Amino acid sequence: MINAHYRWVIVAAGGLLGCVAMGAMFSLPVFLRPISEATGWSVAGISSAMTIGFLAMAFGSMVWGNLADRLGPRFVVTAGSVILAASLALASRASALIEFQLVFGLFVGLGTAAIFAPMMACVVGWFDTHRSLAVSLVSAGMGMAPMTMSPFAAWLIEGHDWRSSLLIIAGLAAVVMIPVSLLVRRPPALAGGPAAASASGPVASEPSDMTMSRALRSPQFIVLMLTGFFCCATHSGPIFHTVSYAVTCGIPLIAAVSIYSVEGLAGMGGRIAFGLMGDRFGAKRVLVVGLLAQAFGALGYFFVHQLTGFYAVAVVFGFIYAGIMPLYAVLIRENFPLRMLGTVTGGIMMANSLGMATGPLAGGLIYDMFASYGWLYVGAWALGIGAFLVAMTFKPFPKAQAVPVAVVAD
Repeated sequence: MINAHYRWVIVAAGGLLGCVAMGAMFSLPVFLRPISEATGWSVAGISSAMTIGFLAMAFGSMVWGNLADRLGPRFVVTAGSVILAASLALASRASALIEFQLVFGLFVGLGTAAIFAPMMACVVGWFDTHRSLAVSLVSAGMGMAPMTMSPFAAWLIEGHDWRSSLLIIAGLAAVVMIPVSLLVRRPPALAGGPAAASASGPVASEPSDMTMSRALRSPQFIVLMLTGFFCCATHSGPIFHTVSYAVTCGIPLIAAVSIYSVEGLAGMGGRIAFGLMGDRFGAKRVLVVGLLAQAFGALGYFFVHQLTGFYAVAVVFGFIYAGIMPLYAVLIRENFPLRMLGTVTGGIMMANSLGMATGPLAGGLIYDMFASYGWLYVGAWALGIGAFLVAMTFKPFPKAQAVPVAVVAD
């Protein structure tokens, strides 16, 4: 029998799996120039593997989420871990650019997608109290990737060629992710038998008449998808282009790269703080306020040109955009039946990934057209206001009457 404290094992597993998966995928920017120099492939061609990866994550999220509802999160997360590790290993052996783009972009993206939506749905299903904090801790683990896996990749490339370095990362992913994925369990309310009780007390009875079709056509699902798309489109451009913008302002590259690190560190605190605020004040209220603040945080970059100014905006912007993202999973759990959380979460993450894919391209087009990044941040502000206005229209489903259930004994 799984005891009530096992839910924190699920949180730890989700954070670790997300950290390694996202870190492995984002090792590509570290390997970009070494790959180009060793193979003669164009930087743009290699970079396009990341775009393919985002698109694969977008369209894979809903499929994996649906499979998690049907087959359980452990099967999906384990399968994704195997696919991710195998794809990294195969990518390290690629002999042609198109082969690398397909293997790294398509299959690494699909493997990564198998982690995020299923784990977020699984975690929120385990919690009826401290739910916002729980998903924020998982998100914080994922946010550790730039501070752990990226430096590890940089250290590897100093002593090995890119193929050996990528193969080592593939081995690390297999050794860490596959065993950890076996710790994942269905939420007790779906597990059947004695464990079907909630791990944390009373739960709300779920609407028995809600079908998958009705859920995916509901205003609540559509509003969350649109909010997630505009929200991610708001911060994707600033995340990808701020280092380049800082360089155009005369800041040395090494110092400019540190702006991204500052954003990441601030984001760690933001995830925890917004999780605590979500538990205290409600996920929707905190999300709406956070979306408005994110819009003006992105606009803040428009007005800075010195390194200290970039650092100040990075702290605020990183704190906000990283903090609001886990709140989507909480709203999903509060409004949709547990039995379909994987599919619904996958749909929202599909919209999020599509939003993330817009920023790099839009920023590049804006710079090529105006020889300046200024309009990127004005556009990000407008998208952020759009996300805020859409989120304001979100109306939760009517709450069902809570029914008491027994707590699983320790």
